[in-house]
Amino acid sequence: MSAPPRASLLLLAYLAFVSLGLPDGLIGVGWPSIRADLGVPTEAVGLLLTAGTAGYLTSSVLAGFTLARLGVGRLLAVSTLLASLALTGYAVSPVLAVTIGCALVLGFGSGAIDSGLNAYAAGAFGPRHMNWMHAFFGLGVAIGPLVMTAVLGAGLAWRVGYALVAAAQLALATAFALTVRAWRDGTPQAAVPAVPARGPGSADLAAAGPVAVAAGVSAVPAVTEPSGTVGVASVPVRQTLRLPVVWFGAAAFATYVAIEVAAGLWAFLLLTEGRGLAAPAAGLCVSGYWGSLFLGRVVQGLVAERLGSGRVLRGSLLGMAAGAALIALPAPAWVTAAGLFLLGFAAAPVFPLLTLTTAERVGAAHADRVIGVQIGAAGLGAALVPAGLGVLLGNTSVTLLGPALAVLALALLALHVAASRRPVPAA
Repeated sequence: MSAPPRASLLLLAYLAFVSLGLPDGLIGVGWPSIRADLGVPTEAVGLLLTAGTAGYLTSSVLAGFTLARLGVGRLLAVSTLLASLALTGYAVSPVLAVTIGCALVLGFGSGAIDSGLNAYAAGAFGPRHMNWMHAFFGLGVAIGPLVMTAVLGAGLAWRVGYALVAAAQLALATAFALTVRAWRDGTPQAAVPAVPARGPGSADLAAAGPVAVAAGVSAVPAVTEPSGTVGVASVPVRQTLRLPVVWFGAAAFATYVAIEVAAGLWAFLLLTEGRGLAAPAAGLCVSGYWGSLFLGRVVQGLVAERLGSGRVLRGSLLGMAAGAALIALPAPAWVTAAGLFLLGFAAAPVFPLLTLTTAERVGAAHADRVIGVQIGAAGLGAALVPAGLGVLLGNTSVTLLGPALAVLALALLALHVAASRRPVPAA
């Protein structure tokens, strides 16, 4: 592929991941207005998360078949158009049932976009651009709250925020359609869809693909190990699943993503209803949380190369617990905001480093298969735990968000210790 098309497609991929993050950033700030408009309880957001996750996982599984038939460019164009239509549905939805249907369709579109871009980028961009591409997803999630805050601050309805993002997705779909030939010419010979990289509301599920590539350990089952042996094929599935460390690790992934998503989803409600902060300021704080996640990934990725993954990971887990403790304090809003920023910055490298160190915990022969289990557990954590917290907060008090995050952060630390205590020798 010639240099100019590669540069243009790289830029388009970055913009695509920004657009993927935008809807996830909208919901946290927009949900209080959405639930009031539709006349539904706080915990109803769990239905949207579940529908979006179901659509995402389904389209990710089917992406391999559709990618072979349509090619990367057409798949991205069709899927982005589908996401635009779903967001338009959000903007005009009269009842919750329609909104749930739109969440399902948005999950379909997002999963296919994510898988298609990962498939292309894994062979065409290299580890550096893969990491940066996924970092731009975090940037999109950080911009989303700003968009919704600006819309609500201008006295407009929350629907306008979704309409704006729908228009951006439509423009991106047009760009994909106009570059179909360039994507086809640059598609690697052996490109295959990556393991589902992200679930609705999670900025860090997207890190699995690039981290696995950078580490030399694929997230796709039954592939060649760095040593040249086929690790997954060398051991029975039953043997892998019998390892306690596998389930400790899976629980750690689910808990981490639950913390990340729940903090971003419910922080706006805590800051406004629990801490008395004005809506515009609360929206900026939520955006700052996602922004700190993006900044932390850039900064701590460099630090990890010097200090080592294990040391940075342990420090990050302790930092998450400290941030959650600040959020839990019955203190002024600025303390809660500081806790959010610390939580986001500390959490940034956790998902990539947990993925990167999988082989150290379970052994090279099990690593590929276990990474898939961990990603699946992370998707469940992203959907179920934040939804459950919504039920808790809706029936008690929003101020319980901080204590809940603190308990989850301590559980994550304990799970990591349990998973790392007795590493399995590499096969």
